[in-house]
Amino acid sequence: MTDRAKKPPRRTAERILDHTLALFNRYGEPNVSTNALAAELGISPGNLYYHYPAKEALVNALVGRYEQALAAALAAAGPADDAEGAWLLVPALLRLAWDYRFIFRDLNDLLTRNRQLETRCQAALALQQAAVRERVARLCILDGAPIGPEDADALATSIIVLLTYWLSYEYVRDPRRALEPDNADAAVRRGTRQAMALLWPYLSAERRLQLRPGHGGQAEAPRLSD
Repeated sequence: MTDRAKKPPRRTAERILDHTLALFNRYGEPNVSTNALAAELGISPGNLYYHYPAKEALVNALVGRYEQALAAALAAAGPADDAEGAWLLVPALLRLAWDYRFIFRDLNDLLTRNRQLETRCQAALALQQAAVRERVARLCILDGAPIGPEDADALATSIIVLLTYWLSYEYVRDPRRALEPDNADAAVRRGTRQAMALLWPYLSAERRLQLRPGHGGQAEAPRLSD
């Protein structure tokens, strides 16, 4: 009986998070109240507060989900010298940002109100920076030689900045439609093209050939004329 009594609260807590993520992503975290969440879920505000006593608790729980998904995405990228894996890491990170786009859409506002989030976002950013930096150093060349540490740092930082703020750009470009669910594939595709355009000039001819469709790789080179 004890085990059975514990399962429904866990299911309710997960259902609350699922609906919260959908509403935060659709309307932005500042624009969704706990009363609106309770109404959407068909539960009382008291029931919501039983699981998550404040909206900040909901944000922190969703960030926890994001952290787990980020760890999985980085692990799935494979070794740093795998060109195709490195290439596919970019859309994977953009897709993850899309799935939790409320964080990136409202990032500055969230950070001013949630000191715990500040530390956690910095850690997530550092993980992504390290993963991209390692791949840049392994795969890129400059003037026929491996790219130097300073150039690798600069290139990796440029890629991470683009990944972090790409959805903000998409939103400014088309506020009414950019972050609607049916725009996910287009937003990720455009962001991938821009991020990989930064990397493409530093790849050897062999690497470029590896990554072109029909030559053993699955990823598509950025078509800069699109």
